[in-house]
Amino acid sequence: MKKNITVRNSIVKSCANITLPLALVLGIYVILHGHLSPGGGFQGGVIVAGAVAIIFIAYGYKGVMSVFNAETAKMSEDAGAIGYVFLGTLGLIYGFTFCTNVIWHGIPGKIMSSGTIFFMNFAVGYKVLAGLGFLIIMLVANLYQTSEYEDEDIK
Repeated sequence: MKKNITVRNSIVKSCANITLPLALVLGIYVILHGHLSPGGGFQGGVIVAGAVAIIFIAYGYKGVMSVFNAETAKMSEDAGAIGYVFLGTLGLIYGFTFCTNVIWHGIPGKIMSSGTIFFMNFAVGYKVLAGLGFLIIMLVANLYQTSEYEDEDIK
């Protein structure tokens, strides 16, 4: 007997449609301005990765799988890690220590004022959003596969 099937109504979808762009913009803002204010790559990446959870709550498993690809998320996480290591290695290439800021610093207070730190912060944010997004996709897929409603999509 099938029980506890919840129907996602238009209120949940409407709220998700409103909060999803706000979460994405806030997360990207935190990533881009993390070197100028509290926050940074990790915090912004977590906010952006929450988009996967918002889509799951509103549209279910098939909604998540139609928007996100697990393999692409995993490769994106790897690219973020490689980008961070490359930027950190620039310090060694220029004869300093690992993660030394070696790119032009710019005007204080502007978005490009921190040189290498801005790009490293962006790489961390990208890695975190891809990694947590991948983790949430895997959790959602596992929940869907272990449920007794495999053949049905919860609408």
